[in-house]
Amino acid sequence: MKQETVGIIQKALKSLQEKWGLESLPDIDIEVPKNEAMGDFATTIAMRLAKALKRPPKKIADEIVAEIKGIAGADIFDEIEIAGAGFINFKLKKEFLHAGLERLLREEHSSLRSDIGKGSRVQVEFVSANPTGPLHVGHGRGAAVGNALCRILKAAGFDVQREFYINDAGLQVRLLGESVFARYLQLMGYDAPLPEDGYKGDYVEPIAEEIVKSAGEEYLNKSFEECGEFFIDYSYKRMLADLEEDLKDFGVVFDRWQSEKELYEKGKVREALASLQQKNLIYEKDGARWFESSRFGDDKDRVVVKKDGEFTYFAPDIAYHKDKLDRGFDTIINIWGADHHGYIPRIKSALEAFGLPRDKFRVILIQMVSLLRHGEPVQMSKRAGEFVTLREVVDEVGADITKFIFLTRRADSQLEFDIEVAKEQSAENPVFYVQYAFARISSIFRQAAEKRGHGARGMWQGDDKDTRRRLDLLTENEELSLIKKLLQYPMVFEGAALSLEPHRITYYLQELAGMFHSYYNKHRVISDDADLANARLSLCRAVQIVLKEGLNMLGVSAPERM
Repeated sequence: MKQETVGIIQKALKSLQEKWGLESLPDIDIEVPKNEAMGDFATTIAMRLAKALKRPPKKIADEIVAEIKGIAGADIFDEIEIAGAGFINFKLKKEFLHAGLERLLREEHSSLRSDIGKGSRVQVEFVSANPTGPLHVGHGRGAAVGNALCRILKAAGFDVQREFYINDAGLQVRLLGESVFARYLQLMGYDAPLPEDGYKGDYVEPIAEEIVKSAGEEYLNKSFEECGEFFIDYSYKRMLADLEEDLKDFGVVFDRWQSEKELYEKGKVREALASLQQKNLIYEKDGARWFESSRFGDDKDRVVVKKDGEFTYFAPDIAYHKDKLDRGFDTIINIWGADHHGYIPRIKSALEAFGLPRDKFRVILIQMVSLLRHGEPVQMSKRAGEFVTLREVVDEVGADITKFIFLTRRADSQLEFDIEVAKEQSAENPVFYVQYAFARISSIFRQAAEKRGHGARGMWQGDDKDTRRRLDLLTENEELSLIKKLLQYPMVFEGAALSLEPHRITYYLQELAGMFHSYYNKHRVISDDADLANARLSLCRAVQIVLKEGLNMLGVSAPERM
């Protein structure tokens, strides 16, 4: 629908361009009015042209509408009206809507996607949790957003790589190793205190138990300095294996796991800084070495090598992002916790110094999740000690429900997740509401098949695309509204891909499911009127196609029975 409307407006504007004396025309913006009475589509193009033409928007809108009415193909519009300060509202003809529904039924999922990416290479780094403890619900939200975004971008024609960055070279993994070493000594009967900043969660002891079982007394008479490398390496790799398993059970799989430690071992940190040095972007001051990041929009320059010769945390991050560029990605997307907001200008400055255009580096910030039970905050996890783990939530409510709820709000807005509401089979549970719409339609088709088996002539034959369907019989207001909603999905999909906002699809699915449930409660789908029944079953089939497509983009299943 949008494509046809935009094409007609473009033809009208090109016809008027010479008359107006404009060298170029602005992009055409199309939106769906919140109030259906205002039409099916609206554009503010007249208001956007007002400054260049130095004329009132309404006068410009009059000219555009008059031009549109003379263009071939404009007969798809039932009405074109000018409203407010110069909005142009379009109402589509029933015949056009029926034709669009027919195309959706014929082409199914292929009609719902558009090749925006055209093979452009995109790298999405997400989760990247320190391998020092279990994933918490905040990590889970980042995983859900990253997973959905990758699925959407891939469906939109981008060549997508999913990546997890392993922070395995810093103080935190050392503290994990020290904590496991202390637990190991305790299990062997020694009085060994945990490090002051060590990890106290119950997940530490099982790692120590594994070492006791495999190594026995081997490390009893050694200091941590003597055996620390083993304990650090064993402990974080054991935690990393747990993280990978939790993510896999959550439906999230990565194409690549990039080790920070490996960047040091392969000399990539020194190489990255040497590259900046060659660009005259590294200088010495107060005994330290600084990257001149302020030249690229950062609020100040940043130390990359300290006075004692040690690298700062920023140095491997520079190397890591240079490595992304060296691997040939056109766009780099990072999904970070909201507390990393101040880090964006630093990484952006490094990437720009290496030649990546500013608009090709994008960051999605994930806000906190407040976990509730019956509206009250959930107590801390016994296993993690300080937070509720993603595994605990998934085990209680399921991966589908958890993912969907994580995607019901913008990533940068805080989210309340009530576990008890998530388990309800009611309209209050957004996941159930959407999945039940799909399952309800499956039930309708089973009923139709049963009726046909009892001799009902001309009854729907499931997915048989040759079945005769009189879609022109779909004239009820609720039916036309449903068709319009279905034909809007490609716009929603494209918007979600370009804006990197998977929640747009979640919103849409909830609205579509609500419209379908209302329609079903008001109108009988299966009746003795075979033509009308087939038309309504066709509409149900189209709703099912779009629901399944949208749920698939979110990484959520579409069950046929609930």
